[in-house]
Amino acid sequence: MQNEPVRVLRIMGPVVSGGVDIITMNYYRSINKSKVQLDFIFDGFHETPIDKEIDKMGGKIYKITPYNTSMWKSMKQVYQIVKENDYQIVHSHMNALSVFPLCAAKLAGAKVRIASNHSTATKGETKKTIMKYLLRPFAKLFPTHYAACSQHAGLWLFGKKACETGKVAFIKNAIDLKKYRFDKTIRDTIRQELNVTNQFVIGHVGRFAYQKNHHFVIEAFEEVCKVHKNSVLLLAGDGPLKEEIENLVNEKGLSDNVRFLGIRRDIHELMQAFDVFLFPSFYEGLGNVITEAQAVSTISVVSEGIPGEVRFTEYVEGMSLSQPAEKWAKTILKYKDGYNRRDTKEDMRRNGYDIELASEKLVDYYLKLKKETVN
Repeated sequence: MQNEPVRVLRIMGPVVSGGVDIITMNYYRSINKSKVQLDFIFDGFHETPIDKEIDKMGGKIYKITPYNTSMWKSMKQVYQIVKENDYQIVHSHMNALSVFPLCAAKLAGAKVRIASNHSTATKGETKKTIMKYLLRPFAKLFPTHYAACSQHAGLWLFGKKACETGKVAFIKNAIDLKKYRFDKTIRDTIRQELNVTNQFVIGHVGRFAYQKNHHFVIEAFEEVCKVHKNSVLLLAGDGPLKEEIENLVNEKGLSDNVRFLGIRRDIHELMQAFDVFLFPSFYEGLGNVITEAQAVSTISVVSEGIPGEVRFTEYVEGMSLSQPAEKWAKTILKYKDGYNRRDTKEDMRRNGYDIELASEKLVDYYLKLKKETVN
């Protein structure tokens, strides 16, 4: 029917309550659903934290065999979903792995197939990195269109020529600026709730995985504590290395100063409680949390793994991972006595991170692609 919204099938892989999932939901909550409706394919048959919200907003969710259990079964199920529901626009968010579901989507007859990249690679994740480099030459084989969250991510998977000739659509990791805005009352409330009112608070938000470099977070914090004992480290997130990091904290005798907060749904408020946000990742496609930290005017001390394009206010300070933890600690400690926290809304809007404006662009993007399916 003519008045029906364009339905776009998004292939998400596993839902880990991380960056891609969060950004997808930011867009989904904001888009005009009378024009564009999103449906989703998730790896695994378990209930996720966003299932009910998607259902309430009119989206469909398909659960399939995880690709790391059986890629063949996963592809076969993607094929069946696309074929049986006649999806003409399929948007995969599985980075280099998009080659597999988009192959299935092509065989099933989807005319528009978008490959999105949100990541790069590092030497430290040997198996994962080898797989990414093996798949990279095939990244442009099955998609009809390319997308990325940043120039950095786009260049890595699709190449310089594709980026410079406009073949890559850059879909920013935008956020709700009404939620991400510094409010001293919120800051004070969260600090009281966490009982850190009079402490120097360093925070980190991220999945406990190699990429996020939690070992170095602990090393740098240990050096901070040597100089300023009244410091606390708040770690939000979950992941496969959490227990290992908990053990490291205990070994270093830091258990009284480090708190594991688990997965939080109030990151926009939690970040305001931080004095410094510490983010020494080995690599990032963008680093969503750095935009969030800037939105609430919290100082971020970040590694060279964070793309330069996301550092657009004075609230980001770069460091090199080749520098020792002591130097990182010295930089962090510069902010122990406070600093000015101004409204950064215009900076966010100017750099494309306002979800209201970004979601309008996304709707226009999908509507334009819809026209290609009728030609």
